[in-house]
Amino acid sequence: MADFSARDVQRLRQSAGVGMMDAKKALVDSEGDFDKAVELLRERGLAKLAKRAGREANEGTVGSYLHTQNDHIVMGVLVELVCETDFVAKSPEFNEVATDIAMHVSWTNPMAVTRDGLDESVVAKERELFEREAKASGKPEAAIAKIVEGRLEKFITEQVLTEQQFVNTQKFEGTVGDMVTALATKMGENVSIGRISRIAVGE
Repeated sequence: MADFSARDVQRLRQSAGVGMMDAKKALVDSEGDFDKAVELLRERGLAKLAKRAGREANEGTVGSYLHTQNDHIVMGVLVELVCETDFVAKSPEFNEVATDIAMHVSWTNPMAVTRDGLDESVVAKERELFEREAKASGKPEAAIAKIVEGRLEKFITEQVLTEQQFVNTQKFEGTVGDMVTALATKMGENVSIGRISRIAVGE
């Protein structure tokens, strides 16, 4: 019998955004190992999301964040968070996540929501720059390709919203994409980030 407490179940519920029975079953199946339980829930959640992937998501909300400095607004962010039903779109938790993502965007200023949205010319330019730097460093030819791919991957994860680590770790630990997935799992609907817009004075 797996050894875990009611507090463990509650902590897992909050961390993964799932119901009590799902959290309890994951802890049983992982024999009380919290990290394994989180991974199990993520796998199960992704499987459920895959089944819902074909369903239309035409509802949602726009999260906003305004940053003030010296008593006037110097930055504004809008984030479109979409879902399937008006019921979910109106829920306080859904709107809170949209606002949290807008706050996050104000800090990180991502180039795109997902990898598919990245400008190919920007990626090509970065790759060329990394290749020149790697060659200039005198690294062996065999190592250059691996170095370039590693640096390019780091660049992409830093510029793509869904792959960025959420800035407020006290509220959520993981990427913005993980946060959206947890919300989708909890709401039982397709949830995704649509468009983002960030305007800052002087930029």
